[in-house]
Amino acid sequence: MSKRPLSTTLVLSLGLILLFGLLVVAVQSLFTQEFVGANDFYPRWKGAQLYWLEGVDPYSDAATEAIQRDMYGGRLALPDEDQVLFVYPFYTIFLLLPLVWLPLSYSWIQAIWLVAILFALIGSVQLCLRLLQWQPPVWLWAIILLWAVIFYNSTRTIILGQFAGLVLLFFLLALVALRQGQDGRAGFWLAWTTLKPQMVFLLLPLLFLWVIYQRRWRLLVGVGVSLGLLAGLSLLLLPTWPISFVEQVLAYPGYTAYAGSPMGVITDYLLPSWPWLEWLVVGLLVGFMLWTWRDVRGITAVSPQLFVILGITLAVTNLILPRTASTNHVLMYLPLLLLLQLIWLRWPGGSWWVALFLAGSVVGMWTLFLTTIVGDQEHPVMYLPLPLVLFLGLLLIRWRWQPLSQPAIGDSTTS
Repeated sequence: MSKRPLSTTLVLSLGLILLFGLLVVAVQSLFTQEFVGANDFYPRWKGAQLYWLEGVDPYSDAATEAIQRDMYGGRLALPDEDQVLFVYPFYTIFLLLPLVWLPLSYSWIQAIWLVAILFALIGSVQLCLRLLQWQPPVWLWAIILLWAVIFYNSTRTIILGQFAGLVLLFFLLALVALRQGQDGRAGFWLAWTTLKPQMVFLLLPLLFLWVIYQRRWRLLVGVGVSLGLLAGLSLLLLPTWPISFVEQVLAYPGYTAYAGSPMGVITDYLLPSWPWLEWLVVGLLVGFMLWTWRDVRGITAVSPQLFVILGITLAVTNLILPRTASTNHVLMYLPLLLLLQLIWLRWPGGSWWVALFLAGSVVGMWTLFLTTIVGDQEHPVMYLPLPLVLFLGLLLIRWRWQPLSQPAIGDSTTS
Protein backbone atom coordinates (compact mmCIF):
# COMPACT_ATOMS: atom_id res chain seq x y z
CA MET A 1 0.00 0.00 0.00
CA SER A 2 1.43 3.36 -1.01
CA LYS A 3 1.80 6.05 1.60
CA ARG A 4 -0.08 9.32 1.35
CA PRO A 5 1.96 12.31 0.16
CA LEU A 6 3.10 14.54 3.00
CA SER A 7 0.99 17.42 1.69
CA THR A 8 -2.17 15.29 1.76
CA THR A 9 -1.44 14.14 5.31
CA LEU A 10 -0.84 17.74 6.38
CA VAL A 11 -4.11 18.94 4.84
CA LEU A 12 -6.06 16.10 6.45
CA SER A 13 -4.45 16.79 9.84
CA LEU A 14 -5.24 20.51 9.66
CA GLY A 15 -8.78 19.70 8.58
CA LEU A 16 -9.29 17.38 11.55
CA ILE A 17 -7.86 19.96 13.97
CA LEU A 18 -10.21 22.61 12.56
CA LEU A 19 -13.17 20.22 12.77
CA PHE A 20 -12.25 19.34 16.35
CA GLY A 21 -12.14 23.02 17.31
CA LEU A 22 -15.45 23.81 15.63
CA LEU A 23 -17.13 20.88 17.36
CA VAL A 24 -15.76 21.97 20.74
CA VAL A 25 -17.24 25.44 20.24
CA ALA A 26 -20.57 23.95 19.15
CA VAL A 27 -20.75 21.47 22.04
CA GLN A 28 -19.85 24.15 24.57
CA SER A 29 -22.41 26.60 23.21
CA LEU A 30 -25.26 24.15 22.74
CA PHE A 31 -24.71 21.61 25.52
CA THR A 32 -22.04 21.89 28.21
CA GLN A 33 -22.70 25.58 28.91
CA GLU A 34 -26.20 24.61 30.03
CA PHE A 35 -25.70 21.03 31.20
CA VAL A 36 -22.66 20.48 33.38
CA GLY A 37 -22.01 16.76 33.40
CA ALA A 38 -19.67 14.07 32.08
CA ASN A 39 -20.03 12.50 35.51
CA ASP A 40 -17.59 9.68 34.78
CA PHE A 41 -14.94 12.17 33.71
CA TYR A 42 -15.24 14.87 36.36
CA PRO A 43 -13.96 12.91 39.42
CA ARG A 44 -10.82 11.89 37.51
CA TRP A 45 -10.23 15.38 36.10
CA LYS A 46 -10.83 17.05 39.46
CA GLY A 47 -8.59 14.51 41.20
CA ALA A 48 -5.83 15.20 38.68
CA GLN A 49 -6.32 18.95 39.07
CA LEU A 50 -6.11 18.73 42.86
CA TYR A 51 -2.89 16.73 42.63
CA TRP A 52 -1.09 18.78 39.97
CA LEU A 53 -2.11 22.21 41.27
CA GLU A 54 -2.36 21.66 45.03
CA GLY A 55 -0.50 18.43 45.75
CA VAL A 56 -3.63 16.74 47.16
CA ASP A 57 -3.77 12.93 47.05
CA PRO A 58 -6.65 12.19 44.60
CA TYR A 59 -7.62 9.15 46.70
CA SER A 60 -7.77 11.14 49.96
CA ASP A 61 -10.89 12.14 51.86
CA ALA A 62 -10.08 15.77 51.12
CA ALA A 63 -10.13 15.13 47.37
CA THR A 64 -13.32 13.06 47.61
CA GLU A 65 -15.09 15.77 49.60
CA ALA A 66 -14.03 18.44 47.09
CA ILE A 67 -15.36 16.33 44.21
CA GLN A 68 -18.62 15.61 46.03
CA ARG A 69 -19.24 19.28 46.86
CA ASP A 70 -18.73 20.22 43.22
CA MET A 71 -21.01 17.49 41.91
CA TYR A 72 -23.73 17.70 44.56
CA GLY A 73 -24.21 21.44 44.69
CA GLY A 74 -22.04 22.19 47.72
CA ARG A 75 -22.97 19.21 49.90
CA LEU A 76 -21.40 15.83 50.55
CA ALA A 77 -22.82 12.66 48.99
CA LEU A 78 -25.39 10.73 51.00
CA PRO A 79 -24.46 7.13 51.90
CA ASP A 80 -26.76 5.69 49.21
CA GLU A 81 -25.48 8.03 46.49
CA ASP A 82 -22.52 7.67 44.17
CA GLN A 83 -19.48 8.61 46.26
CA VAL A 84 -17.66 9.77 43.09
CA LEU A 85 -14.28 8.45 44.21
CA PHE A 86 -11.23 8.85 41.97
CA VAL A 87 -11.05 5.01 41.72
CA TYR A 88 -8.71 4.87 38.67
CA PRO A 89 -5.01 4.01 38.47
CA PHE A 90 -2.90 6.99 39.53
CA TYR A 91 -1.26 7.27 36.11
CA THR A 92 -4.60 8.49 34.77
CA ILE A 93 -3.43 11.93 35.89
CA PHE A 94 -0.68 11.87 33.25
CA LEU A 95 -3.30 11.52 30.52
CA LEU A 96 -5.31 14.42 31.96
CA LEU A 97 -2.37 16.74 32.57
CA PRO A 98 -2.98 18.92 29.46
CA LEU A 99 -6.59 19.58 30.54
CA VAL A 100 -5.54 20.49 34.08
CA TRP A 101 -3.46 23.47 32.99
CA LEU A 102 -5.90 24.96 30.51
CA PRO A 103 -7.15 28.35 31.79
CA LEU A 104 -10.74 27.48 30.89
CA SER A 105 -14.00 26.92 32.73
CA TYR A 106 -15.20 23.35 33.23
CA SER A 107 -17.85 23.79 30.51
CA TRP A 108 -15.00 24.19 27.99
CA ILE A 109 -12.98 21.33 29.53
CA GLN A 110 -16.04 19.11 29.37
CA ALA A 111 -16.66 20.07 25.73
CA ILE A 112 -13.06 19.27 24.79
CA TRP A 113 -13.25 15.89 26.52
CA LEU A 114 -16.60 14.93 24.97
CA VAL A 115 -15.38 15.78 21.48
CA ALA A 116 -12.17 13.81 22.17
CA ILE A 117 -14.27 10.75 23.11
CA LEU A 118 -16.39 11.30 19.99
CA PHE A 119 -13.27 11.36 17.82
CA ALA A 120 -11.93 8.29 19.65
CA LEU A 121 -15.06 6.27 18.85
CA ILE A 122 -15.21 7.31 15.20
CA GLY A 123 -11.48 6.74 14.81
CA SER A 124 -11.80 3.36 16.51
CA VAL A 125 -14.49 2.16 14.12
CA GLN A 126 -12.36 3.33 11.20
CA LEU A 127 -9.45 1.32 12.66
CA CYS A 128 -11.77 -1.70 12.92
CA LEU A 129 -12.53 -1.44 9.21
CA ARG A 130 -8.82 -1.15 8.51
CA LEU A 131 -7.99 -4.23 10.61
CA LEU A 132 -10.74 -6.17 8.86
CA GLN A 133 -9.60 -4.88 5.44
CA TRP A 134 -13.22 -3.99 4.83
CA GLN A 135 -14.00 -1.41 2.16
CA PRO A 136 -17.80 -1.06 2.16
CA PRO A 137 -19.59 1.27 -0.28
CA VAL A 138 -19.28 4.93 0.69
CA TRP A 139 -22.93 5.16 1.76
CA LEU A 140 -22.58 2.12 4.04
CA TRP A 141 -19.27 3.42 5.40
CA ALA A 142 -21.02 6.67 6.36
CA ILE A 143 -23.80 4.73 8.09
CA ILE A 144 -21.24 2.68 10.03
CA LEU A 145 -19.50 5.86 11.25
CA LEU A 146 -22.85 7.41 12.19
CA TRP A 147 -23.72 4.22 14.09
CA ALA A 148 -20.45 4.62 16.01
CA VAL A 149 -21.88 7.84 17.46
CA ILE A 150 -25.62 7.20 17.94
CA PHE A 151 -25.60 3.56 19.06
CA TYR A 152 -26.70 3.37 22.70
CA ASN A 153 -23.36 2.29 24.17
CA SER A 154 -21.48 4.89 22.11
CA THR A 155 -23.74 7.82 22.97
CA ARG A 156 -23.67 6.90 26.64
CA THR A 157 -19.87 6.73 26.49
CA ILE A 158 -19.74 10.23 24.99
CA ILE A 159 -22.27 11.87 27.32
CA LEU A 160 -20.69 10.42 30.46
CA GLY A 161 -17.18 11.22 29.24
CA GLN A 162 -16.26 7.58 29.81
CA PHE A 163 -12.65 6.47 29.44
CA ALA A 164 -13.92 3.29 27.76
CA GLY A 165 -13.78 5.11 24.42
CA LEU A 166 -10.06 5.71 24.88
CA VAL A 167 -9.43 2.13 26.02
CA LEU A 168 -11.05 0.93 22.78
CA LEU A 169 -8.83 3.26 20.75
CA PHE A 170 -5.66 2.17 22.58
CA PHE A 171 -6.50 -1.49 22.09
CA LEU A 172 -7.09 -1.09 18.36
CA LEU A 173 -3.90 0.96 17.96
CA ALA A 174 -2.08 -1.96 19.61
CA LEU A 175 -3.58 -4.43 17.11
CA VAL A 176 -2.63 -2.18 14.17
CA ALA A 177 0.93 -1.94 15.50
CA LEU A 178 1.06 -5.72 15.93
CA ARG A 179 -0.05 -6.23 12.34
CA GLN A 180 2.68 -3.85 11.19
CA GLY A 181 5.30 -5.74 13.19
CA GLN A 182 5.83 -2.82 15.59
CA ASP A 183 5.51 -4.94 18.72
CA GLY A 184 7.16 -2.48 21.09
CA ARG A 185 4.68 0.24 20.11
CA ALA A 186 1.86 -2.27 20.50
CA GLY A 187 3.04 -2.93 24.04
CA PHE A 188 2.93 0.79 24.79
CA TRP A 189 -0.71 1.05 23.71
CA LEU A 190 -1.68 -2.12 25.58
CA ALA A 191 -0.20 -0.69 28.76
CA TRP A 192 -2.59 2.26 28.48
CA THR A 193 -5.61 -0.06 28.20
CA THR A 194 -5.12 -0.82 31.90
CA LEU A 195 -6.75 2.53 32.68
CA LYS A 196 -9.83 0.33 33.05
CA PRO A 197 -8.48 -3.10 34.06
CA GLN A 198 -11.95 -4.66 34.20
CA MET A 199 -12.24 -4.23 30.44
CA VAL A 200 -9.06 -6.13 29.54
CA PHE A 201 -8.31 -8.48 32.43
CA LEU A 202 -9.05 -11.54 30.27
CA LEU A 203 -8.07 -9.99 26.95
CA LEU A 204 -4.47 -9.27 27.88
CA PRO A 205 -3.65 -12.84 29.05
CA LEU A 206 -5.05 -14.13 25.75
CA LEU A 207 -2.87 -11.76 23.73
CA PHE A 208 0.16 -12.62 25.85
CA LEU A 209 -0.48 -16.33 25.26
CA TRP A 210 -0.59 -15.73 21.50
CA VAL A 211 2.58 -13.64 21.67
CA ILE A 212 4.39 -16.38 23.58
CA TYR A 213 3.39 -18.96 20.97
CA GLN A 214 4.64 -16.62 18.22
CA ARG A 215 7.79 -15.71 20.19
CA ARG A 216 7.13 -12.02 19.71
CA TRP A 217 8.90 -11.07 22.90
CA ARG A 218 9.16 -7.40 22.05
CA LEU A 219 5.47 -6.95 22.80
CA LEU A 220 5.93 -8.34 26.31
CA VAL A 221 8.95 -6.09 26.75
CA GLY A 222 6.96 -3.12 25.46
CA VAL A 223 4.09 -3.75 27.87
CA GLY A 224 6.46 -4.37 30.77
CA VAL A 225 8.56 -1.27 30.17
CA SER A 226 5.58 1.00 29.50
CA LEU A 227 3.53 -0.23 32.43
CA GLY A 228 6.63 -0.21 34.62
CA LEU A 229 7.28 3.43 33.77
CA LEU A 230 3.67 4.42 34.38
CA ALA A 231 3.41 2.56 37.68
CA GLY A 232 6.96 3.40 38.75
CA LEU A 233 6.62 7.14 38.14
CA SER A 234 3.28 6.97 39.94
CA LEU A 235 5.00 5.37 42.93
CA LEU A 236 7.59 8.13 42.98
CA LEU A 237 4.87 10.77 43.03
CA LEU A 238 2.50 8.94 45.39
CA PRO A 239 3.97 5.81 47.03
CA THR A 240 0.64 4.80 48.59
CA TRP A 241 -1.39 4.84 45.38
CA PRO A 242 -1.69 1.05 44.80
CA ILE A 243 -3.16 0.49 48.28
CA SER A 244 -5.48 3.49 47.94
CA PHE A 245 -6.56 2.38 44.48
CA VAL A 246 -7.44 -1.14 45.68
CA GLU A 247 -9.33 0.27 48.67
CA GLN A 248 -11.47 2.46 46.42
CA VAL A 249 -12.11 -0.41 44.01
CA LEU A 250 -13.28 -2.58 46.91
CA ALA A 251 -15.51 0.25 48.15
CA TYR A 252 -17.12 0.65 44.73
CA PRO A 253 -19.84 -2.04 45.09
CA GLY A 254 -21.07 -0.43 48.31
CA TYR A 255 -22.40 2.73 46.69
CA THR A 256 -23.28 1.78 43.10
CA ALA A 257 -25.98 -0.22 41.37
CA TYR A 258 -23.49 -3.07 41.35
CA ALA A 259 -25.10 -6.49 41.15
CA GLY A 260 -24.59 -9.97 39.77
CA SER A 261 -23.45 -10.82 36.29
CA PRO A 262 -25.62 -10.41 33.17
CA MET A 263 -25.91 -14.20 33.10
CA GLY A 264 -27.44 -13.90 36.55
CA VAL A 265 -30.16 -11.72 35.02
CA ILE A 266 -31.15 -14.64 32.79
CA THR A 267 -30.83 -17.41 35.38
CA ASP A 268 -32.66 -15.41 38.06
CA TYR A 269 -35.51 -14.76 35.64
CA LEU A 270 -35.79 -18.34 34.38
CA LEU A 271 -35.08 -20.26 37.58
CA PRO A 272 -35.00 -17.89 40.58
CA SER A 273 -35.05 -20.82 43.02
CA TRP A 274 -31.71 -22.11 41.66
CA PRO A 275 -29.18 -19.45 42.81
CA TRP A 276 -26.29 -21.78 42.00
CA LEU A 277 -27.27 -21.89 38.32
CA GLU A 278 -25.57 -18.58 37.60
CA TRP A 279 -22.23 -19.93 38.84
CA LEU A 280 -22.66 -23.10 36.80
CA VAL A 281 -23.34 -21.11 33.60
CA VAL A 282 -20.46 -18.74 34.34
CA GLY A 283 -18.15 -21.72 34.85
CA LEU A 284 -19.24 -23.25 31.53
CA LEU A 285 -18.68 -19.97 29.69
CA VAL A 286 -15.22 -19.54 31.15
CA GLY A 287 -14.38 -23.16 30.35
CA PHE A 288 -15.51 -22.74 26.75
CA MET A 289 -13.52 -19.52 26.43
CA LEU A 290 -10.35 -21.21 27.70
CA TRP A 291 -10.98 -24.10 25.31
CA THR A 292 -11.02 -21.67 22.37
CA TRP A 293 -7.71 -20.19 23.53
CA ARG A 294 -5.93 -23.37 22.47
CA ASP A 295 -6.53 -22.33 18.84
CA VAL A 296 -4.26 -19.28 19.08
CA ARG A 297 -1.24 -21.55 18.77
CA GLY A 298 -1.96 -22.05 15.08
CA ILE A 299 -2.73 -18.40 14.30
CA THR A 300 0.35 -16.65 12.94
CA ALA A 301 -1.08 -13.25 12.03
CA VAL A 302 -3.40 -10.54 13.31
CA SER A 303 -6.30 -12.00 11.37
CA PRO A 304 -10.06 -12.70 11.49
CA GLN A 305 -9.30 -16.03 13.19
CA LEU A 306 -7.65 -14.15 16.05
CA PHE A 307 -10.50 -11.62 16.17
CA VAL A 308 -13.02 -14.43 16.65
CA ILE A 309 -11.18 -15.68 19.74
CA LEU A 310 -10.74 -12.12 20.99
CA GLY A 311 -14.46 -11.58 20.46
CA ILE A 312 -15.45 -14.71 22.37
CA THR A 313 -13.19 -13.58 25.22
CA LEU A 314 -14.75 -10.12 25.25
CA ALA A 315 -18.29 -11.51 25.11
CA VAL A 316 -17.60 -13.88 28.00
CA THR A 317 -15.93 -11.07 29.97
CA ASN A 318 -19.05 -8.93 29.70
CA LEU A 319 -21.42 -11.83 30.43
CA ILE A 320 -19.73 -13.00 33.63
CA LEU A 321 -18.53 -9.77 35.25
CA PRO A 322 -20.73 -8.06 37.83
CA ARG A 323 -22.47 -5.21 36.04
CA THR A 324 -20.34 -2.08 36.16
CA ALA A 325 -20.85 0.00 33.01
CA SER A 326 -22.55 -0.70 29.70
CA THR A 327 -20.06 1.76 28.21
CA ASN A 328 -17.41 -0.96 28.56
CA HIS A 329 -19.19 -2.83 25.77
CA VAL A 330 -17.66 -0.58 23.13
CA LEU A 331 -14.59 -2.84 23.26
CA MET A 332 -16.69 -5.46 21.44
CA TYR A 333 -17.07 -3.35 18.30
CA LEU A 334 -14.25 -5.08 16.39
CA PRO A 335 -15.70 -8.63 16.55
CA LEU A 336 -19.20 -7.23 16.03
CA LEU A 337 -18.07 -5.54 12.81
CA LEU A 338 -16.41 -8.82 11.82
CA LEU A 339 -19.83 -10.49 11.99
CA LEU A 340 -21.33 -7.72 9.88
CA GLN A 341 -18.48 -8.01 7.39
CA LEU A 342 -19.22 -11.70 6.91
CA ILE A 343 -22.88 -10.88 6.28
CA TRP A 344 -21.76 -8.28 3.74
CA LEU A 345 -19.52 -10.82 2.01
CA ARG A 346 -21.74 -13.89 2.01
CA TRP A 347 -25.37 -12.77 1.86
CA PRO A 348 -27.03 -11.49 -1.32
CA GLY A 349 -27.60 -7.78 -0.88
CA GLY A 350 -25.23 -7.87 2.09
CA SER A 351 -24.83 -4.08 2.33
CA TRP A 352 -28.55 -3.63 2.87
CA TRP A 353 -28.65 -6.34 5.54
CA VAL A 354 -25.78 -4.65 7.37
CA ALA A 355 -27.51 -1.27 7.18
CA LEU A 356 -30.74 -2.85 8.45
CA PHE A 357 -28.92 -4.45 11.37
CA LEU A 358 -27.21 -1.19 12.33
CA ALA A 359 -30.48 0.75 12.18
CA GLY A 360 -32.29 -1.97 14.11
CA SER A 361 -29.61 -2.09 16.80
CA VAL A 362 -29.86 1.67 17.35
CA VAL A 363 -33.66 1.69 17.55
CA GLY A 364 -33.79 -1.53 19.56
CA MET A 365 -31.24 -0.56 22.22
CA TRP A 366 -32.65 2.94 22.73
CA THR A 367 -36.20 1.58 22.91
CA LEU A 368 -35.12 -1.01 25.45
CA PHE A 369 -33.40 1.67 27.51
CA LEU A 370 -36.34 4.10 27.46
CA THR A 371 -38.90 1.42 28.33
CA THR A 372 -36.92 -0.12 31.19
CA ILE A 373 -35.13 2.81 32.84
CA VAL A 374 -35.69 2.99 36.60
CA GLY A 375 -35.29 6.53 37.91
CA ASP A 376 -31.90 7.61 36.59
CA GLN A 377 -30.51 4.05 36.50
CA GLU A 378 -30.41 1.84 33.43
CA HIS A 379 -32.09 -1.53 33.89
CA PRO A 380 -29.87 -4.64 34.19
CA VAL A 381 -31.32 -5.93 30.92
CA MET A 382 -29.17 -3.31 29.09
CA TYR A 383 -26.09 -5.41 29.86
CA LEU A 384 -27.39 -8.41 27.92
CA PRO A 385 -28.03 -7.71 24.20
CA LEU A 386 -24.59 -6.84 22.82
CA PRO A 387 -22.44 -9.55 24.49
CA LEU A 388 -25.15 -12.18 24.01
CA VAL A 389 -25.65 -11.42 20.29
CA LEU A 390 -21.89 -11.31 19.81
CA PHE A 391 -21.32 -14.61 21.60
CA LEU A 392 -24.01 -16.44 19.63
CA GLY A 393 -22.80 -14.93 16.36
CA LEU A 394 -19.21 -15.99 16.98
CA LEU A 395 -20.37 -19.51 17.81
CA LEU A 396 -22.06 -19.58 14.40
CA ILE A 397 -18.79 -18.52 12.77
CA ARG A 398 -16.84 -21.29 14.48
CA TRP A 399 -19.24 -24.08 13.72
CA ARG A 400 -20.96 -23.16 10.46
CA TRP A 401 -18.87 -20.58 8.64
CA GLN A 402 -15.50 -22.25 9.08
CA PRO A 403 -12.97 -21.78 7.66
CA LEU A 404 -12.57 -18.04 8.00
CA SER A 405 -10.26 -17.67 5.03
CA GLN A 406 -11.78 -14.75 3.16
CA PRO A 407 -11.31 -13.32 -0.30
CA ALA A 408 -9.59 -9.99 -0.61
CA ILE A 409 -12.11 -7.84 1.19
CA GLY A 410 -11.89 -4.91 -1.14
CA ASP A 411 -12.65 -7.19 -4.13
CA SER A 412 -16.16 -8.06 -2.95
CA THR A 413 -18.81 -7.02 -5.43
CA THR A 414 -21.64 -7.29 -2.91
CA SER A 415 -23.84 -4.24 -3.18
